[in-house]
Amino acid sequence: MACETDIWLVMLLLFLAANCIQLGVHGVSQVPCLFILGDSLSDSGNNNHLPTSAKSNYRPYGIDFPTGPTGRFTNGRTEIDIITQLLGFGNFIPPFANTSGSDILKGVNYASGGAGIRNETGSHLGGSISLGLQLANHRVIVSEIATRFGSPDFARQYLEKCLYYVNIGSNDYMGNYFNPQFYPTSRIYSLEQYAQALIEELSLNLLALHDLGARKYVLNGLGLFGCTPSVMHSHGTNGSCVEEQNAAALDFNKKLKALVDQFNNRFSANSKFITIHTAAKADAHGFLVSDAACCPLGCIPDQKPCNNRSEYVFWDDVHPTEAWNLLNAIPAYDSIIDPAFVYPMDIKRLVDWEAKRVLEFTNGATSQLSVTE
Repeated sequence: MACETDIWLVMLLLFLAANCIQLGVHGVSQVPCLFILGDSLSDSGNNNHLPTSAKSNYRPYGIDFPTGPTGRFTNGRTEIDIITQLLGFGNFIPPFANTSGSDILKGVNYASGGAGIRNETGSHLGGSISLGLQLANHRVIVSEIATRFGSPDFARQYLEKCLYYVNIGSNDYMGNYFNPQFYPTSRIYSLEQYAQALIEELSLNLLALHDLGARKYVLNGLGLFGCTPSVMHSHGTNGSCVEEQNAAALDFNKKLKALVDQFNNRFSANSKFITIHTAAKADAHGFLVSDAACCPLGCIPDQKPCNNRSEYVFWDDVHPTEAWNLLNAIPAYDSIIDPAFVYPMDIKRLVDWEAKRVLEFTNGATSQLSVTE
């Protein structure tokens, strides 16, 4: 009975989300632009022409996406694709590798499969675009936007109104620390030291982003990658999660939350940072299959995936299905159903925050003017 209740809850959420997304698409976007930095959980095509094995621009990837395979590492939309729709954008944010003919004033997606916070992360797979390189690409776009506005100052004023979504860090563990045959980090750092080193490097990149005009940040915590089919299979756990790796994700998330508090205190006058507690959604929530992939064993070209994709948590051995992405995108955008999923507020309230701040300032100034008169 409990399982049936969870399944009905999932179906209700999907129904509500579909209606909410339809309303968003036909409205006006709640922010003028969205910039995305991250890894394969957000990549929409930046790896397609890189010399890397981390690619997904072939079927069955994209089997449920409107235009087919694009370089997204799932069967349909990513979590940020869905959030983009919930924010009211009429089109998905284009990848940096293919902004030709796109309106960069709406935003750019810099995410790259295999990428990490550290530059060397994922290099055993071939080329990827690390967080630092994604930031360099953003500088290129900022320069182009300044040219369009005819003034760096006008460009900055515009960029301060945008939303900045950062979802990165899992590969620094799965494709670095827990791969000692390729990387020395596990011999240099304890897990706690490594998490702190990652947070410190992430904070430097976020500060650099701030210098380029970012003011509203969405920072995704790490999912419990110890529960991915890839990790469970490599450890021979017979479907049980690898707790050492989950503990690493939770420690990183704890430090990320502290960083959010630190930055919100430091930049309280004009900036806001929030974090999404992805690991809080570790249970399957009524999904029938949570320990195996819909498209297993590498998800090679033209492989036949499962038919009941909406009942699977994982699309391939690492990445979630569109159904799971949808379940996570909903409370990230509006946490009324699950307040613990975000901190200290959800995306919907984050994008409303600046408007309220300006209104409070205006009202305060008006009141002060009345007193002096």
